[in-house]
Amino acid sequence: MKQVIEIYELLDSPEVSGEEVADILRSRGLEDVSVKTIKSERGQTDFVKIRIPGTEGKIGGGSAKTLGVIGRLGGIGARPEMVGIVSDGDGAVTALSVALKLADMRSKGDRLKGDVVVATHVCPNAPIRPHKPVPFMGSPVGIGVMNREEVDESMEAVLSIDTTKGNRIVKWRCFAITPTVKEGWVLKVSDDLLDIMEITTGRIPRVCPITTQDITPYGTDIDHINSIMQPCTATDAPVVGVAITSEVPVPGCATGASHVTDIEEAARFVLEVAKAYGKGLCSFYDEDQWEIIQKRYGPLKILQTRGNEP
Repeated sequence: MKQVIEIYELLDSPEVSGEEVADILRSRGLEDVSVKTIKSERGQTDFVKIRIPGTEGKIGGGSAKTLGVIGRLGGIGARPEMVGIVSDGDGAVTALSVALKLADMRSKGDRLKGDVVVATHVCPNAPIRPHKPVPFMGSPVGIGVMNREEVDESMEAVLSIDTTKGNRIVKWRCFAITPTVKEGWVLKVSDDLLDIMEITTGRIPRVCPITTQDITPYGTDIDHINSIMQPCTATDAPVVGVAITSEVPVPGCATGASHVTDIEEAARFVLEVAKAYGKGLCSFYDEDQWEIIQKRYGPLKILQTRGNEP
């Protein structure tokens, strides 16, 4: 909770930048923090990537698996139309809170076995775009740029965190996980992730429904629940969405709509997944089942592409 509040207050500013985020992470002991500013005719944003080495991770020459944590969003603010941090920024707050917590753990001597790579972007003045049932946040850059900057080739599994409140199918508040998506296939929900969710929340686990449409790339005139599953179009690693949810449709551009308690639960879940994944105690999919699927039905990698262009 301490780290969530710190990150939330840091990002709730019209002047915040990726370098400010990097500075606080470096001051807490994280050395490998990079910031890249990308501009377009719609504005600019700062991509932040943090590599946190584990005791037996590949960064140090070990063999423990690397977890990717992506905070997915259009922007943390919609200025000048809206004043303050917007609901859409919850993904960035969650991911950066995990990075800051890992930094504080390391300073006390607690290190995870595997590496963790955290990536998101910081934009306090992103555009708003029309969408039903409620408006969505736009972004100064396209989804292809986001995937290029946030999906890292070292990530062997990905948790993609995104505010998922602008819909009529999720009807509870806090967070939910999606089924695993790999190479165009929507696979069964990971039992290991459900177990961790039960432990961290103390409740029955909640699953956010996704469809085949949701795992295709943006820019195809196909409807998507939001951008939560877009990383799956840019990697062959298994991807699971961590959806920050609400009981009613809430615009991504709404202010005063973020709940730090919900963000903290999601961040704590992500942290526990990172602990277990690096130790080989958490699988995003069943490898034996995956082999059967591939032999019987073959690849669906076309769903990672734009398909047949008109």
